[in-house]
Amino acid sequence: MKKLLFLILLFLTALSLSAAPTSCGGIYYGNTAPDIINTKLLPKTTEICYEQFAIMHSGLTKTPLWSAEHLTRDMLTKKAKRGDDFHEDAHLRLDERAELTDYAHSGYDRGHMSPSGDFDERQSNEECFSLANMVPQDHDNNSGIWADIESSTRYLAKKKGEIYVVTGPLYLGNHPRRIGNRVLVPTNIFKAIYIPSSGEGAAYITENVPGRDYKVISIAELEKISGINIFPQMSQAAKSYATRLPQPKPSNKGRHSYENRQNTNSSDDNSFIGKFKRKMNNYYRGY
Repeated sequence: MKKLLFLILLFLTALSLSAAPTSCGGIYYGNTAPDIINTKLLPKTTEICYEQFAIMHSGLTKTPLWSAEHLTRDMLTKKAKRGDDFHEDAHLRLDERAELTDYAHSGYDRGHMSPSGDFDERQSNEECFSLANMVPQDHDNNSGIWADIESSTRYLAKKKGEIYVVTGPLYLGNHPRRIGNRVLVPTNIFKAIYIPSSGEGAAYITENVPGRDYKVISIAELEKISGINIFPQMSQAAKSYATRLPQPKPSNKGRHSYENRQNTNSSDDNSFIGKFKRKMNNYYRGY
């Protein structure tokens, strides 16, 4: 009897450890937020619940640790008018948030983690321009491969009907860069995806540098790198397998193909016309 009670207690303890409390309903898979495993990430964290996405913000990095969305086909049938009003987030303490002046003349874009192209409501589109949803991002990465990964994610949501997405920065190494002497510049950026219809998932990951290199890795591998339990309700077996994700296509032209791409070295069009087209694409994407 004592052994049975011990096992029940152990099971309940395991459940409590794997279920992060959240006040942001309907955003996370299983209504369970990611768990922060690396205790160095825990101080000065603040959860912010927006209309259609949720953020765990870090007052240490002055960026989100993640931004989460429940993308559905219905959400993506129309798009709200872009707000373009980048702003400081009033939910956060002054000493824990990024300011517009931090990004000014920094050489980095204000890179959305939950992008404006995902939202069909005006309020959500305006909310996603909060600096709490931004990281300092290399312009070529932001307007190139990352924009195409965002487009591929929307394509997948339309194809599957619904997906859960967790996007965030990684700070690898011992000497992170800063802008404004305050905001940490991520070395990498990830977009983790869970597909309820199949119970599978995987993550795109890129370095925060120019070029079109990216990888598709398993959720288990991402958890080791990030120190975050991304989808606590996902089975360990499913986490260990990287399902195929759509291959990002430049400018979202052509049919998406599915693959687990480990490395790409596609050359960009660096002609005047090519650069002009990219600038126009970036403008319409909200970058």
